[in-house]
Amino acid sequence: MPTLDRNGVNIYYEVHGSGPAVLLTHGFSATAEMWNANMAVLSQRYKWILWDMRGHGRSDSPNDTARYSEELIVGDLAALLDACGEKQAVIAGHSLGGYMSLAFHLAHSERVKALILLDTGPGYKKDEARAGWNKRAEAMAKNFDTKGLDALGRSAEVMACTHRSAQGLALAARGMLAQYDGRIINSLDSIKVPTLVVVGSKDEQYFAATDYMTSKIPGAIKVVIPDAGHAPNIDQPEVFNNAVLEFLGRA
Repeated sequence: MPTLDRNGVNIYYEVHGSGPAVLLTHGFSATAEMWNANMAVLSQRYKWILWDMRGHGRSDSPNDTARYSEELIVGDLAALLDACGEKQAVIAGHSLGGYMSLAFHLAHSERVKALILLDTGPGYKKDEARAGWNKRAEAMAKNFDTKGLDALGRSAEVMACTHRSAQGLALAARGMLAQYDGRIINSLDSIKVPTLVVVGSKDEQYFAATDYMTSKIPGAIKVVIPDAGHAPNIDQPEVFNNAVLEFLGRA
């Protein structure tokens, strides 16, 4: 599979199918492998661009904290579209990848045909809530510092993926999970493209964020995947695939 050189950081990506493009981003401590069970169906009518974020999986893990940031991920997304010959695409993401999809829309709305936001949130308006989030991100980073890859969680999407660098995940937690302002959450009501918001029925941590995004993004469609947790594409692949394809057919 190809890689993209981003100023000396090699970004792994893969392309499945042909047709209208969908750029799909995994969550923290997952990789493009989390979508393996979905691609045979989803790629029949669409061109899916999957990738491993820096610090994850088969992409490089530079040892400099400055090489991990929201701004760099947004740049990676734009460069991936360019590399695949796409001026526009549906931008989709799971968990951290969903937050980065919103960040990409804020920076490059002209390149976004539609949004698919999977078990994710838009960040926080209040400094206190953001500080609590950042404290948890730093705790994750320290866990990788001390335990290595043994610090990986046991959720479905993490178990489906393979990593090479605990240091990369620690630096990604510090540089990509951490949030510094409310730009993303404050941008929701400016989104003009069709938007699908998906959450697993057992993913209670993201219920409030899902409802908030649905209420703030004009015309957003909410879908709850029954009997599914944080990775509904793995827990209920057929239901998930149908929901995504139905939305893409309309959008």
